[in-house]
Amino acid sequence: MARYTAHVDLHLILRDAQGRVLLGRRQNTGWADGQLGLPSGHLEDGESATTGMAREAGEEIGVLVKADNLRLVHLTHHHTDSGRVALFFEATDWAGEVTNREPDKCAGWSFVDPTDPPAGIVPYITDALRHIAAGAAYSERGWS
Repeated sequence: MARYTAHVDLHLILRDAQGRVLLGRRQNTGWADGQLGLPSGHLEDGESATTGMAREAGEEIGVLVKADNLRLVHLTHHHTDSGRVALFFEATDWAGEVTNREPDKCAGWSFVDPTDPPAGIVPYITDALRHIAAGAAYSERGWS
């Protein structure tokens, strides 16, 4: 039997002073275009998860998040064509103004109320936000 491997996805929960969560509308990525998602990206070879999340925050939304200011709030193991482990980090402190650093991949960023989220959020992100609000550290999706 072949050894299972999975991609590691990194997602950032960034809240404003009112507790709203930052979401962006995906475009031109070839996956979930038109839907809302968190600032996110993939772990690169030789990189720790918190270092990768801090890097993605700067690349995608132009804010400085130190790896030490990231708290793992949820992990989703979901079955896709390749299998994925999605790590959801919440920034406990961050600096700078949110800017759209990848306008070719994101139509724009806005803070939304997580207790009354808009329609059109990537489904596994919706699930993760619900689990986070309930205090659940782990979830699974798509496994039979």
